[in-house]
Amino acid sequence: MDRTHRPSAGSARPTTAPSQHVSAPKVVTPRASPVSTPLPVASPLAPAPRPSVRGKFLFVGDTKLRIRGVTYGAFAPDAQGREYHDLEVIERDFALMAAAGINAVRIPHTMPPRALLDLAAACGLHVMVGLSAEQYIGFLIDRRRDAPDIADLVRAKVQSCAGHPALLCYALGNEIPAPMARWLGRRKVERYLERLYRVVKEADPEGLVTYVNYPTTEYLRLPFLDLLCFNVYLESQERFDAYLARLQNLAGDRPLVMSELGLDSLRNGEVVQARSLDWQVRTTFAAGCGGVFVFSWTDEWYRHANDVPDWLFGLTRADRSPKPALAAVSEAFAEAPFAPGLPWPRVSVVVCTYNGARTIRDCLDGLSRLDYPDYEVIVVDDGSTDATGVIARQYDCRLIQTENRGLANARNTGLAAATGEIIAYLDDDAYPDPDWLRYLAATFLRTGYAGVGGPNIAPPGDGSIAECVARAPGGPVHVLVTDREAEHIPGCNMAFRKSSLEAIGGFDPQFRTAGDDVDVCWRLQERGWTLGFHPAAMVWHHRRNSLRTYWRQQIGYGRAEAMLERKWPEKYNGPGHVRWAGRIYGSGLTHALGWRRPRVYHGVWGAAPFQSLYQPAPSLLGSLPQMPEWYLMIASLATIAALSAVWRPFTLAVPLLAVAIVPPLAQAWLSAMRASFPEMPAAPWPTRVRRRLLTALLHLAQPLARLRGRLKEGLTPWRRRGTPAPAPLWPVTTSIWTEHREEQDQRLRTMEAGLRAEGACVLRGGRHDRWDLEVRGGFFGAARLLLGVEDHPGGCQMLRLRWWPDVPARGPILTLAFALLTRSAWHDHAWVAVGVLGAGALFFFWRTLEQSTAAMATIRDAVTRLRGASAQ
Repeated sequence: MDRTHRPSAGSARPTTAPSQHVSAPKVVTPRASPVSTPLPVASPLAPAPRPSVRGKFLFVGDTKLRIRGVTYGAFAPDAQGREYHDLEVIERDFALMAAAGINAVRIPHTMPPRALLDLAAACGLHVMVGLSAEQYIGFLIDRRRDAPDIADLVRAKVQSCAGHPALLCYALGNEIPAPMARWLGRRKVERYLERLYRVVKEADPEGLVTYVNYPTTEYLRLPFLDLLCFNVYLESQERFDAYLARLQNLAGDRPLVMSELGLDSLRNGEVVQARSLDWQVRTTFAAGCGGVFVFSWTDEWYRHANDVPDWLFGLTRADRSPKPALAAVSEAFAEAPFAPGLPWPRVSVVVCTYNGARTIRDCLDGLSRLDYPDYEVIVVDDGSTDATGVIARQYDCRLIQTENRGLANARNTGLAAATGEIIAYLDDDAYPDPDWLRYLAATFLRTGYAGVGGPNIAPPGDGSIAECVARAPGGPVHVLVTDREAEHIPGCNMAFRKSSLEAIGGFDPQFRTAGDDVDVCWRLQERGWTLGFHPAAMVWHHRRNSLRTYWRQQIGYGRAEAMLERKWPEKYNGPGHVRWAGRIYGSGLTHALGWRRPRVYHGVWGAAPFQSLYQPAPSLLGSLPQMPEWYLMIASLATIAALSAVWRPFTLAVPLLAVAIVPPLAQAWLSAMRASFPEMPAAPWPTRVRRRLLTALLHLAQPLARLRGRLKEGLTPWRRRGTPAPAPLWPVTTSIWTEHREEQDQRLRTMEAGLRAEGACVLRGGRHDRWDLEVRGGFFGAARLLLGVEDHPGGCQMLRLRWWPDVPARGPILTLAFALLTRSAWHDHAWVAVGVLGAGALFFFWRTLEQSTAAMATIRDAVTRLRGASAQ
């Protein structure tokens, strides 16, 4: 276990001192006298902006707040049980903290007096206040009559400091013990914390709320929190960096704060402690975290009615004399998020726009505020007819105006004009965080990625429709194969090495409005390069603010899917849906219906120090209602149900139609109910209901729009691929003699390339397949090829080839089903039904025959070309 020596493997700091049962010398404290300083009456402080969350970071007003904090306490209480009673010591500590560049203090367990908050405000410190929900967890099990009202306790604590200018956020609790969380079950703990979250928001609606978690209960899913906090102690920089990437994906679009990290100087030495804290703090900020609290300010520490002398995690000793760690942390804080002197590469930011006058000013304003030493901005105006060019000329950028040639051509124009070694693409309806380029460039500096992307988050204030669209499917998302490696990065926020883009010839001009980003990602990966993702390289991306524009956008995405399927058939399954190897991340994802519940990895007897939630992949049945083809099925059932007047058995389609309609409705409503809206708890109930209903409507409309786009571009279940020519529908075997020796895999690659050049849909056989290449004729028919090579003297070879039709069961089953229904209708003399059902049976039979024949003919032609090449 790569972790500081501690009594609890999963705990972020010791909860029980190992020396509490043996006598030990008391820690010398700096208190001037045993007499407690009386608590003064809190004086009113000037109002200041409350901390707020914007995407992955915290802000105070318009200033980004990077938390550079320490934990403070626990200390021995006075006779009245007050832990933070010696205000002289507190004032001196806070002054020393501020002088060291510390700007935040975390009070982990006890509600601090308001006087402490006043002192913090005077020193410019923000305070994270702990509400101690973990101390009341036992009342969820033992429901005694004399049990306190937990909600009232928490409410009273919040009201005692609500609105104070030093208040950073409320921490509902600190590390609910893993055995108790396992005893209660994940959902009960989650509901408990959500209930307390709502209590806090009722008492202080503008206050930020978090919960301090740790790796042993990582599986808790708390999407309602304003920011994610974790206590993590790892002594390996590589493992710590990797775990931060995992936590960033759990945090999603919210800030991630390391609420505790540190190292014990008693067991490791003060020099090692300083060195370890230096890389821990620097790694945390470089990973894009919103801040860090170092455990702890001082070695003075009191737990369970005892001073603890043998855990020395402090930046200062008990007498407040500084350790080397204080200087190391202070320097790391001052240089966050990146050390000075890095060899930052020149970056060319390319903004492609077409009639983007409504949003491009925000985009260019954001680019002018970038904190990066060497970058240029290139605006490619792709034939706009509005004031886009006029606006762009008001900024320090290079404007290139062309005729309207489409998005991919505009991206290539920017690539050709760029002088940077990194090309960063930004949409005209997006604007970046000031540190956007630093996080992208830092990733390029420390990795070999050909491209790097980051999250795109909908900005607040775009209107209620835009808020709902941001939580609807079809938005730009990223696909990750690991916590840091991407399979796809969306076009509104992507950067590439210029040399890599030039090596693949830039973007494919056929993609005029969408799909170019997916294509370029796949082409780079085809070369063996990889893509990365940095969670803090974020941009604000405006969503569509009307139903009409959202509908048109999704139709365009459907058309792009069809174009991509034609170019990359091996990336798609039979019905024409992309097969991502990674996991899709982003807001607005539709929740699949399913019966497979997530499982928690606890380890034997719940002893695993890192306990994660395993989310099973959605089942096929659960995913079907999300597919556009499901709506085709609904339309077919509705047509059949409408014909029930001409043939009574058609009435069976009515209950089937009802059953088919329920899953999409259930998915849409479930997704809308799980969507998180800003300020939703404080909104009037009619507003909340309208937002949920509109979000559900968008979840229903998006597959329909995609279906329309796919059908318009030819991506239909009955599409045919391959050579439309007669061919046998039985296995064919042949042999070819050649005097030109070539490895078998090279011959197959040549055949594969030739087939794709002819527009065929070709797939390679897998590790366990007894075939080498498959040619798809369409949804209902395919053919497979097997190649064998015999080597002969003189470099000669005998090529033996066999190909045969492969007919999926769906075609014959549908043909047989419609044929049986036709026979039944014939028996009942329902001639209209006979015509409809008979046409359906003939359609499926003909499509199966046509697509299988086309696939066989395509392979036959490829073999003929191979024979001709071998004879030369």
